[in-house]
Amino acid sequence: MLHGPLSLPARLCLLAWDTARPAVDDTAQLPGLVRAGALVDLARRGLLIDEDGIATPVDMDSRTGDAVLDGLLELIHESRPHFWRRWVTLRARVTLDAVREQMVAEGWLRAEKIRVLGVFPSVEYALERTAAAQVLRREVRQVLTGTVPVTELSERDAAVAALAAAAELFGAAVAPERRVEELTGHAGAASPALRGIVSEVRRAVVAGTPAPVSS
Repeated sequence: MLHGPLSLPARLCLLAWDTARPAVDDTAQLPGLVRAGALVDLARRGLLIDEDGIATPVDMDSRTGDAVLDGLLELIHESRPHFWRRWVTLRARVTLDAVREQMVAEGWLRAEKIRVLGVFPSVEYALERTAAAQVLRREVRQVLTGTVPVTELSERDAAVAALAAAAELFGAAVAPERRVEELTGHAGAASPALRGIVSEVRRAVVAGTPAPVSS
């Protein structure tokens, strides 16, 4: 799958982009997916653990060196305990904004200042590396629909594919449920967290609340 330093939430942001519309306005649909990716990334690194369904920091002083992940970790440290599913949506736009700033700095996105209704300042983002986003989408779809054994995938790639399936980024039921379960179980230390997060992402899609789809 796509190589390089791109974090799990950044990969999901890129994966969710509609490459047919590389310049898009902000929507309410993307923050949940990006936040879900950040939570799983922290769990995968062992900095958040699952305690009876609650996202629990391991060490007050631990840091990843990634501004997005460290910002979320600090937010969780400073907040009262919440279940994983609550953290998918709680102040999720903070994480999305941080991911977009990071992707602009790394050349994945372009930020353009605009004025809404000619008055209110805002920022519109445009995809700079459309080809890379298309490659990522093809690769994740292959993970979901292909025959490569889950055990041959990296834990990160398994988590990305499981979240993409939950968010229906490739449409409903693109992969057999058994395949998604196997991917979820292959996320290593993040698997307990991922199960709760996947359930919340699916619930949001079904309910029609801010759910991660193409944006």
